[in-house]
Amino acid sequence: MKPASAEDPISHETVIRRFTPSLVTVLVLAYLLIAVWIGMWLRRFAPIYDLSPDSKDTVKQAMGLVTTMSALVLGLLVDSTKSFYDRNRTRTLETASKFALLHRMLTIYGPQAAEVRGELHALVEEMMRRIWSDDADIRAKSTSQIGNDFYIAVLRLEAHDDTERTLKEEAVNLTNEIAEVRSLMQAESIPSISKPMLVMLVHWLVVIFFSTSLIAPSSGSADFALIASVLCVAGAIFLILELDRPFNGFLRISREPMLKVLRQFGPG
Repeated sequence: MKPASAEDPISHETVIRRFTPSLVTVLVLAYLLIAVWIGMWLRRFAPIYDLSPDSKDTVKQAMGLVTTMSALVLGLLVDSTKSFYDRNRTRTLETASKFALLHRMLTIYGPQAAEVRGELHALVEEMMRRIWSDDADIRAKSTSQIGNDFYIAVLRLEAHDDTERTLKEEAVNLTNEIAEVRSLMQAESIPSISKPMLVMLVHWLVVIFFSTSLIAPSSGSADFALIASVLCVAGAIFLILELDRPFNGFLRISREPMLKVLRQFGPG
């Protein structure tokens, strides 16, 4: 028996990552177009398959049920990924605002917090580098060590009066809130789409387009409508896959809020 290699899982992950939304969309588009083409080709032999009006009505009723189920699943996937995208966008804005407020508190604290402000600057830069990286390995790593160092630095701030004690307490609370949001974003960094559901949806679409092209009239307008529908469905699949990658791809969440915070910090 061949011993299991430690590199096998890594190789498998590398293969999976190559299936980008664009590639998956092209494969789905080709799959659906082939189904339409086969239906158009078999349409010439319709008498062999006894496509009488009653047979066509039966096919239409069956495909109506499959179409309804496909529409429900497609809508569910769009709603799920859109909610996932909006949730991460909201967390990004919240994190940026908390970073800005934390830096303001440390600035009010005075010169003794200068070193802590420098560590905050480094923390924001490292967080941005990992979140908006196109490298999945970099995104998978956490900034826990830098975050821990910053948290310890905040705890070590000396408070000489009530004002500094209040500022330190608020800074600690903000640091904990930022760490909580970062942990949630890290936990949700994996894709949210159910792959079995997506595969099932694509096969349903294949059945729908094949059956529709099989019973459709032999006319250029009907063929054009079928091809246009395939393109629209493939576009919806692409949108779903892109929304499931909120920090990279064509629809990535803007990092401008974080860049604006860094500009407020000044030189690092």
